[in-house]
Amino acid sequence: MKTKAYPLPPSEHSRRTFLKQAGLLSAACLVAPSVLASPLAPQKKIGIQLFTLREVIRRDIQSILQKVAKAGYQEVETYGYSRRGHFWGIPSKNFGTLLKENNLTAPSGHYDLENYLLGKKPDDLKVYIEAANEIGSTYVTVPYLQEQSRRTADDFKRIAAKLNEGGEWCKNAGLKIAYHNHDFEFTSFNGVTGMDILLNETDKSLVDFELDLYWVLRSNQDALAMFKNHPGRFTMWHVKDMDKVNQDLNTEVGKGKVPFRQLFAKAKLSGLKHFFVEQETNYQPDEIGSIQTSLHYLRKELLK
Repeated sequence: MKTKAYPLPPSEHSRRTFLKQAGLLSAACLVAPSVLASPLAPQKKIGIQLFTLREVIRRDIQSILQKVAKAGYQEVETYGYSRRGHFWGIPSKNFGTLLKENNLTAPSGHYDLENYLLGKKPDDLKVYIEAANEIGSTYVTVPYLQEQSRRTADDFKRIAAKLNEGGEWCKNAGLKIAYHNHDFEFTSFNGVTGMDILLNETDKSLVDFELDLYWVLRSNQDALAMFKNHPGRFTMWHVKDMDKVNQDLNTEVGKGKVPFRQLFAKAKLSGLKHFFVEQETNYQPDEIGSIQTSLHYLRKELLK
């Protein structure tokens, strides 16, 4: 039986556009204390997926990175890199320097790898590997697949094979490839989901997964069971919460329905190395206020 098809939040449509083009950034103001160590996730740094701030970072990336760092975030996950636009108009080497100047690192970036995975543009991955290495990343991450690319079990098998190939390329370049989920991966094909295929048919030494905790809950899946069945595979998470009233919406971390305390308690089983706060909708009172609230909850409740 197929899992229920849910409508995507409006921001998911925006993400697809941003995967193919980079925007310019505008400044925002952030203030929060630094992160403490945690028995639940020892030595883990708090990261943020910059897509969270897509509407307020269009004019001045230098300022926004300064404010993100001042807030207490130590890692960022990029999105929207392109050959022409680079990282928000900044060439890779210069962007890497900018990160260092703000004591930030970018362990992962979301890159538009769909054409590579479909065998259409083999050079895309090489370009993204170069960019990732120039900014000091560890992961080149697949963020999304268009509907026409993942309609059948065979589609997912082909994607898995290309992930293995890409994993070899990344390994040779000192990187790793990772796959980020939404809900469609949990569609069942005669009792086997797309996610099952990706996990079972990719080489665990070459391919990691970035688990979006919101989409796992949205799809009525059990993240803890996934950790148990595939220990060590989920080396990155999107720490994204679900609004208690409207599941189509996000909310600040700790205010919604995602059982973060239970999940962080199993971080070691998951293989967690990096996690990134992400919120795409329903900001209170605005994007900046929301990421401050999420950081405060993580520091006080999960990472204390």
